Amino acid sequence: MSNRLDGKKILIMTSNTGIERDELAKPMEALRALGASVVHGSSDGGSTQTFVHDTEKDRTFESQMSLAGLHASEFDALVIPGGTVNADTLRQDENAQRLVNEFTQAGKTVAAICHGPWVLVEAGVVPGKTLTSYPSIKTDLINADAAGWVDQEVKQCPANGWTLITSRKPDDIPAFNEAIAAALEAA
Repeated sequence: MSNRLDGKKILIMTSNTGIERDELAKPMEALRALGASVVHGSSDGGSTQTFVHDTEKDRTFESQMSLAGLHASEFDALVIPGGTVNADTLRQDENAQRLVNEFTQAGKTVAAICHGPWVLVEAGVVPGKTLTSYPSIKTDLINADAAGWVDQEVKQCPANGWTLITSRKPDDIPAFNEAIAAALEAA
């Protein structure tokens, strides 16, 4: 077990339903294996329902806290998994938007995969950034004044004092996890 991320604390933020299982579980497992402390916070706290390919109900995960009780000052990075329901629910959650803005204003790492960048759009942090995402939300990102959209497994964009990492889909999770780890090591 590597301890590359000893002392780093990461928040994985989800709604309570509709999360793409691998986009929650795999970063959580990989970042913990690298020595990070990973907290799973959800809209309401408690059980969160995951899905495979947004349609097949899978297992539930317990979140440690509700988003209302969390603050960026407690963490080094924020990870936003995808899943259309998860991202669409979070983009309407005031605490999710507050947390994204707290992380960016504090100069921390924010990473979103698949449909997760929808939350970034709603929080107003996309203008001027180049991102990747699930292809179906490319137009949403461009309409939110993103500087551009790229079709690559992971995109890291300098973001006025904070680090933005985006990724497209579950197949890209290994590169996504490595980009998060590298950003935290460099911080």
